[in-house]
Amino acid sequence: MSFFFLLGKLGSMGTVTNVKDKVFSMSLAGKNLLDGPAPTFLPKEAELENRIQSEEPAIEIVKDFPKSPLAWANLAAETDEGDVIQRYAYARVGYHRGLDALRGNGWKGHGPIPFSHEPNRGFLKALYLLGNAAAEIGEDDEAERIAKFLDDSDPTAKEQLENASK
Repeated sequence: MSFFFLLGKLGSMGTVTNVKDKVFSMSLAGKNLLDGPAPTFLPKEAELENRIQSEEPAIEIVKDFPKSPLAWANLAAETDEGDVIQRYAYARVGYHRGLDALRGNGWKGHGPIPFSHEPNRGFLKALYLLGNAAAEIGEDDEAERIAKFLDDSDPTAKEQLENASK
């Protein structure tokens, strides 16, 4: 395509007479000026939340909500300190269930997952617990990747999750 062909195309695209303005207006039209994906918000799980409030054991809840990252994260959190492999496994299931839920809600593999949106907290909790368990079993490269993923998802999540577990 020649430069003059492009100029001719630009001339037929609107009422602006300055070619420089047309190039500028074309380059920004319809673009996200923050240059990043929109945040992803998972749907509320009201029935699950009611079960959690009833203080029912996490093992019983996860049987009824096997697709919920929060159910799996809570199960990982309830697992005895000495059983790091079991905590790791439960957190990993929660992480993968969370990825499935995120993708099902428009997430494209990157972008904000705000902790401020309560339904996102199950995935972020599973991610956080997975990173901790990975570090405990010596999976340092995985723990670092997870820490970066958590920070990329929401830079405030780690601190908020640490404060919630105290």
